[in-house]
Amino acid sequence: MTNRLTLLAVCLGASTLLSACQPAADNTPASVAAAELSGQQQFMASFQPFCGQAFAATIVEDNAPSPDWDHPLVVHVRDCEENVVRMPLHVGDDHSRTWELTLHDDYIDFQHYHRYPDGKLDATSPYGGRTLDSGTATAQSFPVDEGSKGRFIANGLDVSTTNTWSIRFIDATTMAYQLSRPGRLFEVHVDLSAPIELPPPAWGYQGN
Repeated sequence: MTNRLTLLAVCLGASTLLSACQPAADNTPASVAAAELSGQQQFMASFQPFCGQAFAATIVEDNAPSPDWDHPLVVHVRDCEENVVRMPLHVGDDHSRTWELTLHDDYIDFQHYHRYPDGKLDATSPYGGRTLDSGTATAQSFPVDEGSKGRFIANGLDVSTTNTWSIRFIDATTMAYQLSRPGRLFEVHVDLSAPIELPPPAWGYQGN
């Protein structure tokens, strides 16, 4: 699967992320690889052109704003391993958050890891959900999973037991992250058009 994902990533590129790689008659290896991949595999491959780069992000919807978010936002597409993508979200000098997407045979799992400066996980981590349908090559939705519900309840965050997260590519240069539940909407747009300076390592990161 890794080789096919890489071929698709080359075919897509940042400028063709949302369009077909070639007309139907094209039988190049990249177009054949694209045709063989599921929507979820194509979704995961869409991150490949941005691996190792960091991008500025902006809050575009927040119906319960907090001063904790009044800082520059940076999303670092840090790790693109086989079937796994990890993206730290840096909020000013807060380097506690990492998003992790994992591709399984018939679903994608999306988890949030929050760590303290010493690298220890907070009590609610990891939390997130998994896809319940195939989604598309450009959008996937992750209703909260049972393990996360249990951690939320144990930590007095019962309201979060109805969370749904989504990640979608709005166009070739914009990725959106959204948290929604009844009465709550939070959405961040990531500008993929212009890489910026890499942020410091996320708290607890042991890699290079």
